[in-house]
Amino acid sequence: MGMGSDSAAFPFSTTTTSPRFCNPISHTRIFSDVAEDVTVSVDGQSFLLHKFPLVSRCGRVRKMVVDSKDTDLLKLELVNVPGGAFAFELAAKFCYGSNFEITTANVAHLRCVAEYLEMTEDYQEENLIFRTEIYLNEIVLKNLDKSLEVLCKCDGLDPTVEEVGLVDRCVDAIAMNASKEQLVSGLAHLECHVGSGKLHTHSQDWWVEDLSALRIDHYRRVITAMRRNGVRPESIGTSITHYAQTSLKGVERRHVWDSGPFVGDDQRMIVETLIDLLATENITTVTLSFLFGMLRMAIEVDANLDCRIEVEKRIGLQLEMASLDDLLIPSTQTSDSMFDVDTVHRILVNFLQRIDEDDSGELSPCGYDSEGLKSPSHSSVLKVGRLMDGYLAEIAPDPYLKLQKFMALIELLPDYARIVDDGLYRAIDIYLKAHPSLTESECKKLCKLIDCQKLSQDASSHAAQNDRLPIQMVVRVLYFEQLRLKSSFSGGGSGGCGDGGLSQRFICSSGVPSSCVSPQRDNYASLRRENRELKLEISRMRVRLTELEREQGLMKQQGMRGGDGRTGEHGRAFLASLSRGFGRISMFGGPAAAERRRRKKSSRSSQGSEGKNRRRQKASFAYD
Repeated sequence: MGMGSDSAAFPFSTTTTSPRFCNPISHTRIFSDVAEDVTVSVDGQSFLLHKFPLVSRCGRVRKMVVDSKDTDLLKLELVNVPGGAFAFELAAKFCYGSNFEITTANVAHLRCVAEYLEMTEDYQEENLIFRTEIYLNEIVLKNLDKSLEVLCKCDGLDPTVEEVGLVDRCVDAIAMNASKEQLVSGLAHLECHVGSGKLHTHSQDWWVEDLSALRIDHYRRVITAMRRNGVRPESIGTSITHYAQTSLKGVERRHVWDSGPFVGDDQRMIVETLIDLLATENITTVTLSFLFGMLRMAIEVDANLDCRIEVEKRIGLQLEMASLDDLLIPSTQTSDSMFDVDTVHRILVNFLQRIDEDDSGELSPCGYDSEGLKSPSHSSVLKVGRLMDGYLAEIAPDPYLKLQKFMALIELLPDYARIVDDGLYRAIDIYLKAHPSLTESECKKLCKLIDCQKLSQDASSHAAQNDRLPIQMVVRVLYFEQLRLKSSFSGGGSGGCGDGGLSQRFICSSGVPSSCVSPQRDNYASLRRENRELKLEISRMRVRLTELEREQGLMKQQGMRGGDGRTGEHGRAFLASLSRGFGRISMFGGPAAAERRRRKKSSRSSQGSEGKNRRRQKASFAYD
């Protein structure tokens, strides 16, 4: 980028043909007939030059010539020249008076090499330091785009570029100009929403993508300066997201079977810096998907633990909005399960801590506040409960998943997080199927986590016929199903006409018992008798279960190996009887009982109609 109309301020800014590297640089006006008398070596590159133009402008070269013991000094070696041979050639051209153009691409190199060669006003007026400073102040630092270009060109110029303060000046200029542009753009596009009086801005920050060209340490300083100058957090969040997507695009995913350290030290630094920026600058406008992406990347590059914990906390603040795919984080440990269960466990702990803080200790014994299901915190817990049930079902088939980790995730959620336990039952059933080597005690311990009272009719029917479940679990399912049926009948007689269920059978729309109440009460009494019979059958099943357990214990004590098969046959037969009993509970006595009820109902309804006719006849006689 040239100087344009500003070239008048810099007499050397017109483009002319200049000698290339390794060629002697001659001054056509003064030194055309004078042979070169010194060789300057810079980073292995040799330049045949004259002493006079160098010592007249460069304080370092003058000191080297004066301090040299050799009166006929023929060679100078410059070490650690900022910008290398490229920057020194530009400085030499300036010393010889050759015209060249100062641009945003070379001003950083010129400023640093001028500082190194000590090209100050003490040796000649309007020396190179003076002229580069004019260009920086009048052209670069007043423009956001040019400040970004110059800052990108500062790479490789350390430590001189820091000593002259060029990085800090560019960083401050970028932040200040971005803040000004955002303010001006916001005011220019400000409009009032018709009818609501709300203000809306429609400005777009073009510099968001351009910041991705900076190296990570410069980018961090720019973001910090922007926050200090009042740039909108939304714009900074968008910039961080774009920087991560651009700079971490080439990071390859490691697999469980991969071994050896990860070599992406630069990527690790980028991940840790971006996460630290989110924390220190309090940026909360990034999306949940971006946070999960940064968490996966932090695991991939083996970032420090503090960074992972910070991302996990931020995810825990909005876990209810996560999807199942977000939680399926692959594990990088060769001896662990396929998925990173420990990370999900920590995220869930952070979520529950946030719920506790939101509720401020005012929870009822049921686990939620007085508003019940309308509570925002309780609604979030229910969403996370469904999410975790799906996650448990996804990780359950993993043969390397340890029982302790699986149970820890289940036990972490409170009881009120699940209205029904169908999802939990499905996950546990999948785990039992994928881990047939579990002992009987482990199966019992796992199945105790299921609340049989929260199982639906379909889940109870499946559990009653599930051979993988312990017998005690099946009995509990049938017992609570029987209690549910009993409570539904016992509570059916109370309530108004709008309650539905059995109450509508006994009370008419006006709330006054009709003439058909008595036959239906008889029918209800017969259902109660059948219910008592089923209860007795459950009691007999319990007794039989106790006998089977006693028989199995005796077989183990006697060391009878053949007894295991007979006990298994007894167990299967017992489960079959339980299933038949459960079927009877579901059908309220089976087809025969239903047929008897239909017959009783028809006979009683006919009797009721005859009684109605007789009462009508008596009433007509009385009115006559």
